[in-house]
Amino acid sequence: MVKKAVVLAAGEGNRLRPFTENMPKVMLPVGNKPIIEYLIKSISDCGIREIVLVVGYKKETIMEYFGDGKDWNVEIKYVFQDKQIGTGHALLQAEEKVKEKEFLVLPGDNIIDNESLRLLIESKAPSLIVEKSDSPSKYGVVDIDAEVVKRILEKPSLEERAIVSTGMYKLKKEIFDILKDLVKNGRNSLTDAINEIAKKERIGVVKGKGKWKDAVYPWDLLTMNADVLRNLSSNISGKIERNVVIKGPVQIGEDTIIHPNCYIRGPVVIGKGCEIGPNVCILPSTSIGDDATIHPFTEIRNSIVMKDVSIGSNSLIENSVIGEGCRISSHFSTLAGKSAIEIENGFHRVDNIGGFIGGGCVIDSMVTLESGTIVGKGCRISSLKILRGRLDSGSRVV
Repeated sequence: MVKKAVVLAAGEGNRLRPFTENMPKVMLPVGNKPIIEYLIKSISDCGIREIVLVVGYKKETIMEYFGDGKDWNVEIKYVFQDKQIGTGHALLQAEEKVKEKEFLVLPGDNIIDNESLRLLIESKAPSLIVEKSDSPSKYGVVDIDAEVVKRILEKPSLEERAIVSTGMYKLKKEIFDILKDLVKNGRNSLTDAINEIAKKERIGVVKGKGKWKDAVYPWDLLTMNADVLRNLSSNISGKIERNVVIKGPVQIGEDTIIHPNCYIRGPVVIGKGCEIGPNVCILPSTSIGDDATIHPFTEIRNSIVMKDVSIGSNSLIENSVIGEGCRISSHFSTLAGKSAIEIENGFHRVDNIGGFIGGGCVIDSMVTLESGTIVGKGCRISSLKILRGRLDSGSRVV
């Protein structure tokens, strides 16, 4: 029985900027919980009680939130990767904490279903969970022969659907000796070590159940958010005033006030200490963080609104992500549609997407974001502006 899991959570997540400028990728909220929390819960649900978290970028955020792990019925120990130079190098930092003959290695920015994780635990080491993906260029494509991994080709330029690596492994302790030799030669990726193992030893395949989710780009947060909300159960606290219509699974946190004539259709989660309405419409696959204020006659659908955000009246937000602490005035709108979004010198065609706003932005009234617009953190935007493309963090639009 596997007793320990090593979770890699040291990276920043450059492709998820501007949201990762304030917090590590694994702590980005979906369904009002950090991504990594879903993974830790799955590990606990599968009977593993010992977790080694490899942390680095803004590590204090992770350590303060999870502490020793007892609230999740696990024991968490931390090791540090001071320079984020690869997944293999990250795993190597955990060597002293791993005495077991075999253990799990899991990426902290992925969500996996319990069934697939149990199959990995029950498999023979070494093993890998694989999934089919329509975007194989984001991952490592796995060459499989007779249910055995032959090699992993990292981030190939493929357009068609392919079998990819989830980065979720069951490995033997001997992996550390391989990693030491590779890292000495500047090969810091865990994939390099897996390919070395595949030359000499059988690496088994665990076929995932299609429920694996990974956040690589900002729009992936919306897909992940919608997915976790599908399992939402209703739990309504706070104060619900007259003529409020609530349909479907909806969670409303303590000390939240839903003012008269609001319409909420789940799955929707609203955090603690929020003030919603009156006459606000919140539609499916929406998460609203703690201490948010949504002013009258605003509609929000399929979006993530992080904590401590204020959105003015008569606004329309759809298929969008709003970062922590934003102050948005009235008549704000995000236009959802097709867009070609530039990330790391490459263009990505995304359908039915709105806008992305980094934390701490101040946006005056009657501002519109065209489809696919990315606004960096701490921007100040004056009234009556139409934004498109990318706005660097700290920009002023007057």
